[in-house]
Amino acid sequence: MPELPEVETVRRGLEPVMTGHRIVRVETRRPDLRWPFPPRMAERLTGASVITLRRRSKYILADLDTRETLIIHLGMSGRMLISDGGPARALGEYVHERETPGKHDHVVLEMSGGARITFNDARRFGAMDLCPTAAVDGHKLLAALGPEPLGNEFSAGHLVARLAGRRTPIKAALLDQTIVAGLGNIYVCEALWRTGIHPKRLAGKLSRARIEALVPAIRDVLVEAIEAGGSSLRDYRQTDGELGYFQHSFAAYGREGEPCRRDGCTGTIRRIVQSGRSSFYCGGCQR
Repeated sequence: MPELPEVETVRRGLEPVMTGHRIVRVETRRPDLRWPFPPRMAERLTGASVITLRRRSKYILADLDTRETLIIHLGMSGRMLISDGGPARALGEYVHERETPGKHDHVVLEMSGGARITFNDARRFGAMDLCPTAAVDGHKLLAALGPEPLGNEFSAGHLVARLAGRRTPIKAALLDQTIVAGLGNIYVCEALWRTGIHPKRLAGKLSRARIEALVPAIRDVLVEAIEAGGSSLRDYRQTDGELGYFQHSFAAYGREGEPCRRDGCTGTIRRIVQSGRSSFYCGGCQR
């Protein structure tokens, strides 16, 4: 599933072709994805202009001048692909050409600037919904989310308070979206490696000093991943169809049996399963 860096990369790719542009045509090629589309979605979107395009956790939010917000979730395999509808081709903005919808192209948005935006989702675990903008923070998908890890509300003090007394492993705690929003398996593994914290360490047993080191490590790994266009392991693609490149920088994730990359460490990367997910860590330096 795309994590925060992948979703932010997609948002940044969509922003120049959506923000300030009007949706002139909408094609829904099926009635649902993971859940049914909202009533009259195509009709409600047609003619609306996108005021802002933002991200909350792993969701893309398009605020419209109709006072509604389009909520987009990529699910397991969802992609937002931009193609050139014609008029704006000379501007060089739209580089992923796709003339006719493919088998898994479920929603197509034609924008006033000439871009065609296609929601492609082979597994159909993605979702789209419409909500009054004034009420979007209370939407069922967003209401319980914790602070953004790249925002000011996410701090060592916040994490100390939320982890206090917890007897769950730190890996599971960081994947809890009510504690911090947007983190997924890959980047938690990488942040724990950077701070030398074992993924099975009980969250409530971490010292404040280790938590104070963990917060900037989380931010750093996310920022670096965004700059690299995210990580492409299976289905993820950027809006121009290109792969992300952060997977080439993994220090822990997916490196089972390989030597640790920490200077002076002679350990190797191990893999365990926690709550049905693979955790990768160094057996030599993560405690």
